[in-house]
Amino acid sequence: MLEIRDLHVKFHSRDREAVGGVSLTIRDGEILGLVGESGSGKSVTAMSVAGLLPRRQCDYSGQILLDGTELLHADRALLRTVQGRDIGVVFQEPMSAMDPLMRIGDQVGEALLIHTGLSPEERHSRVIEALREAELPDPEGICRQYPHQLSGGMLQRAMIAAAVASRPKLLLLDEPTTALDVTIQAQILELLKELREKEGMSIILITHDLGVVASLADRISVMYGGRIMEDGLVDEIFYHPCHPYTRALLRAIPKPSAGGRERLVAIPGMAPSLLNPPPGCPFQARCGFSCEKCGAEMPAFRQYGATQQAMCVFSDAELDQMNERKGAVGRE
Repeated sequence: MLEIRDLHVKFHSRDREAVGGVSLTIRDGEILGLVGESGSGKSVTAMSVAGLLPRRQCDYSGQILLDGTELLHADRALLRTVQGRDIGVVFQEPMSAMDPLMRIGDQVGEALLIHTGLSPEERHSRVIEALREAELPDPEGICRQYPHQLSGGMLQRAMIAAAVASRPKLLLLDEPTTALDVTIQAQILELLKELREKEGMSIILITHDLGVVASLADRISVMYGGRIMEDGLVDEIFYHPCHPYTRALLRAIPKPSAGGRERLVAIPGMAPSLLNPPPGCPFQARCGFSCEKCGAEMPAFRQYGATQQAMCVFSDAELDQMNERKGAVGRE
């Protein structure tokens, strides 16, 4: 459905690539969680897929194929036919992403106006249907309101309605539940599950919240320093992480089964500098298992199973052995 091949993006204001050779495949009806710290390249990858990359401000290479159509190097005319029709985008901050001077109904129906030949009455019916699918109360009344008249959760639902009104093949969600309370967050995640099941659309969920990914995604790609560190099914990543960065991320989140008594372990150091990038693995300066080889060259992907791979010089058994030796030393 969507295939990203060796994507590189380097902004002219930086000496280091924001995205350095990302390759991903998303199948029909699949939900992919793209996770990692801020600055890891998640949003730039999504912007590239959506055709929102500021091309005059960066150098880019690779391929992005949506059902065989190449998008990364496509002209603006082709991108305009794809944006909103085949690809829907839900941004992180709905209040800043929506036009404050346009009514909600006009914004939800904008893609229908551009990409379909529906009459005004048919467009209005589709807008009402999309708002109702997003479980917004009184869709007719909300159509006449402006963004500032809606709460954060309602506005996020309105953005989702706008993104799915034209029934896109792919939905990109950039931190869709940030700044929402847990109740609204759970409702929006349930809405996304229902849309996937009903419409069969593929979804890329960009977030740093592993809890959100665990409840929604089928597969997870872990990004760091502009690269994919590990990729696998949700259960593989959570129960059998193979990259040291993935393991460190999971140690830094609380586990309900621990009853609040487990000690969380912060990842030491800082993310790699964009101005002076280190050679080799971008995580090696913060990794407790790094060796001379890690700093010499970029590791190749190691296959850990039919559906799981990670960019590391060590096998999972070697990491387990080194971790056990560290634990034994700490107990002495």
